[in-house]
Amino acid sequence: MAKILLGEPDLPLTTLVLLSRAKNRIALTDRSKARVDKCRAIVDRAVKKGASMYGINTGFGKLAGVRIPDEQLGQLQENLLLSHATGVGVPLTIEQSRLAFALRIHNLALGSSGVRRKLIEQAIALWNKDMIPVIPSQGSVGASGDLAPLSHMALPLIGYGEVHFEGKVISGAAALKKLKRKPLVLCEKEGLALINGTQIMTAIGCLVVATAMQLCRAADIACAMTVEALRGSERPFDQRVHDVRPHEGQQATAANLRALLAGSAIMLSHKNCDKVQDAYSLRCAPQVHGAAKDGIRYGLEVLVTEANSVTDNPLVFPGEVISAGNFHGQPVSQAMDFVKIAVSTLANISERRIEQMVNPDISGLPAFLAKDPGLESGFMITQVVAASLASENKTLAHPASVDTIPTSANREDHVSMGVTAARFAAMVVSNTAKVLGIELMCAAQALDLGENLRPGAGVHAAYKALRKRLPGLDGDRFLAPDLAAAEAAIVDGSLVAATEKKIGALAV
Repeated sequence: MAKILLGEPDLPLTTLVLLSRAKNRIALTDRSKARVDKCRAIVDRAVKKGASMYGINTGFGKLAGVRIPDEQLGQLQENLLLSHATGVGVPLTIEQSRLAFALRIHNLALGSSGVRRKLIEQAIALWNKDMIPVIPSQGSVGASGDLAPLSHMALPLIGYGEVHFEGKVISGAAALKKLKRKPLVLCEKEGLALINGTQIMTAIGCLVVATAMQLCRAADIACAMTVEALRGSERPFDQRVHDVRPHEGQQATAANLRALLAGSAIMLSHKNCDKVQDAYSLRCAPQVHGAAKDGIRYGLEVLVTEANSVTDNPLVFPGEVISAGNFHGQPVSQAMDFVKIAVSTLANISERRIEQMVNPDISGLPAFLAKDPGLESGFMITQVVAASLASENKTLAHPASVDTIPTSANREDHVSMGVTAARFAAMVVSNTAKVLGIELMCAAQALDLGENLRPGAGVHAAYKALRKRLPGLDGDRFLAPDLAAAEAAIVDGSLVAATEKKIGALAV
C-alpha cells in the first residue's frame, strides 16, 4: 500500500479527504525529518541559554509571566495536556478525528514547531494502526488553538485518553501496549505544540468543503431533472446570457445545465408552448447555484491553505523563537460561515422547486405526484421535510465568526468560534443533501407521470442511477428508506459519477 507523505506544504483536497479514511498509511518525507531535527536543535539550544520563552519555560495564557524551573519543564508540558483536556459533547466522527490527527502530524512535520521527531513517530504509529483519538466536539473557542479537543487528541501519546480501535473505544494506555510502545515523556515546548493550532476546525471544514462540492453537482442535476419534469425552458441557460455577466460559478452552472439537458425530447415537445417565463427557482438556477459555487470555492482555497500551514505558537525559526498568533481561527471561521450560507442557499432553492412539482396548482401534474390523489398522499410530506430542513439551515447559517468572548483572564480577548462554524457547516451540508435527495425523488416521479419522452442524456443517466436505488411511487408506501437512499446516492458520489460518465465532468 502506497503511503501518503506528510511534511511538505502541498497536500490537495483529494489527499486531505483520503487522510480521513481508514486503511491508508502515512510517513514523513526525508526533508521534513531533517527540518524537524534542525528545529528541535534550536529549542534545545534556547533552553540551555536559560532565557524566558513562552510555552517552553513559562506558564500559559495569563500565567505567561511565571518562570518554570528547568527540572519541572517536562511536567509543565504534561500538566498542560491533562488540564486542558476538558472537551464536552458527542465525539467527532472517526473520519473527522482521523483527518484532524493527520493534520496535526503534518503541522508538526512542517518543521517550525520545535518538537522531537520521536513525538511525531509516536503519533504516526497510532495513526497507521488506525488507533484514532476520541475527541469531544465541543469546548473550543477557536483561538489559542482548538485547545480542549486537541488536548484529547494528544493524550494517547502519553498513555492517557481514549482511541477508536476496531469498532471499540479503548484507553490510550491499552493502545500503546498493543503497539509495544511506552508513553511518551514530553520535553520542552511539546505539549503546547500539540494543542496550539486549528486542526479540529480545519479537519471538519475540509470534509465539509469536499461534500459541498459534490452537492453543487448534485444540485445542478436535480435542477435539470426538475426543469424537464415541469416542462421548463432551457433558454435561460443560453451561454450568451451568462457571457454578459461572467461570474465563474454562474457560467459553470449554466454550462452544466446545458449539458444535462442536451438532446432532450421533452424540451423539443414544448418548444413552442405559450408559457412566457418559469419561476425563479428554475430560471435563476445559474445565478443562485453559481453564487453558491463561488462561495464554496473560496472555502476550498482557505481550507487547503490552512491544512498546509503551521498554526501553533510560539514558532521556532533559526536564531529566534517568536510568539505570535497563527493559532487564531478567523480565516477558517469566516470561510465556514461563507460555505454554510452558500450551501443553505442550495437547500432553499431546491425546496422551492419541490413545491413547484408537488403543488398541482403550479405543476399541472397530479397533486403531490400521487397516482391516486386523495386516497394517496404521495410526496406531500416530503416537501414538509424539505421545508423543515431548509429552515433549520437558516438558523445554523447565522455567522459564528462574528461572535467572540474573552478567555484566559482577558489575555485571549478575541476568539474566532471556528469549530462552531465548522460543526454547523457540517450540519447544513447534511441537511442540504437530504433536501436535494427529496428533489431528485420528486423529479423522477414527475418524469414517470409525464409523457413517455426521453429527457436529456445527463438527466436520463441520473434518473437511471436513482431508479437503481429506489423504485417509482405506485401507491403510498413507507418513504423514509427512499429518502435515505436518495441522500446516499448524492453523498457517496454514485449519482454524480453515473451522470458524468455519460456527459463528462460537471464544473464547480
